[in-house]
Order: sequence, then structure tokens, then C-alpha cells
Amino acid sequence: MDNSPCIEINNVSKRYGSQKILDGVDLVVNDNEIHGLVGINGAGKTTLIKCLLDLVSINSGEIKLSGINSSDNASRNSLAFLPEKFTPPYYLSGEDFLKYILKLYNVSYDEQLIDSVLLSLDFNPQYLSKPVRQLSKGMTQKLGLTACFLSNKNLLVLDEPMSGLDPRARAYLKQHILDMKNKSVTMFVCTHLLTDIEAFCDKVSILHNGSIHFTGTPEECCRQYNTTDFESAYLACVGA
Repeated sequence: MDNSPCIEINNVSKRYGSQKILDGVDLVVNDNEIHGLVGINGAGKTTLIKCLLDLVSINSGEIKLSGINSSDNASRNSLAFLPEKFTPPYYLSGEDFLKYILKLYNVSYDEQLIDSVLLSLDFNPQYLSKPVRQLSKGMTQKLGLTACFLSNKNLLVLDEPMSGLDPRARAYLKQHILDMKNKSVTMFVCTHLLTDIEAFCDKVSILHNGSIHFTGTPEECCRQYNTTDFESAYLACVGA
């Protein structure tokens, strides 16, 4: 039985020309873990995710998904990804988009299950008939999240999943993520919202100046930096 971590990033570096974006990043995400990635703008979070997905090549180091090198397409067989700037094809209806994506995931279109997930994200299923171009940013975000949650993949990589969501929708999404903890799903979540890290992440990694400055639970981060809340611990970690 393979006991490899779900995500294993070893000494990864990435440069664009003379600019070093990632500098010896080490990070492990275990199975059935919700792992948050945080850092200031420009810290290298999105670049790290692109490296993880093999969308850009790394200059040195190694990335493995469930023991398989990320340069091998098979490493992403059990992965679903929601990008930070998610924009479904504008000419499709919400229903057509979900049918198309679920077909790619080889998942049947179960209308009752889809409605259940949409409602859990505060999305009225009646809006599925509308063209995507008529939907708000928050509604299109919910479509992308729904596709990920219905993908039957063991690893979900979510880059700023709360983007465009109003406070009520954010509360719904937090609860849905917590509910998925019991479904053997691993999540790697990149976010700027530190309160979300405390709400649903088992562990958090703080990326700063291209390297990981802390990995552990939010509580451990608070103890390490002698603070009573994660926001203060985070600021102490990045030297704010």
C-alpha cells in the first residue's frame, strides 16, 4: 500500500529570468487534510500552484502527487482545480457548463445531487438555465466550486475559492467544506482570508519571499509567535 503524502513538494525553486519567485519550497499535504496556503501579494502562491499542476516548469526540486512526479500526467488523475480567476465559457448556460465539465470528469449528471450542492452554496438551481454571461461573479464562482465538489476527485486545489462571494455565500461555503471533511477528500486552499484558515484548515503553510516560513496548525502558529489569534501570528511570521 502506497503511504505517500497527497502532495509532496521538495526544495522547489522557480525563476522567471533573473527573478527568483520560489526559493527552496518544502511542503507536505497529507491525505484527508485541509491545508491552507497564505502569503502577501507576490509571495509566490499562484506560481507554486502552477508548478504543482505542471502548468509551468520548475527550475529545481521535485513535486509529487500521491507519489507520482507532477511532470507525469497520471499524477493529476485524481485532482480537480479551481483557478483564482475562474471564467466559464460565456456562451454556455450554467447547466451546459456543468454537463460539459462532469462529462470530462466521467461523472453522471445527477440533477438531484447537483441541486443539493448548489443549494449548499446558496445558488438557486433555477439560474442554471441562464447564459453564463448573465451571471454575477459570485454565481459563476459557485458554478466552478460545484463542478469541483462533484468531480469525485480525491484532491481539490482551490485558488481563492471565496473570490466574489458575499458574506452569506462565504458562510455556506465554509460549512460545505467542513461537511466534506468526512468524505475522504484532501483540499489545498490558497486564500488571503485568515479567518477562513482558522475556520476550516487542519494545517496552514505561510509562504513569504518565495519560501515556507511556517507549517502547522493555526494554534501552533499562535503558540510559536506568542499571540492569541492567527492574524497576529501571521503578521509576526511575515515581519509586518
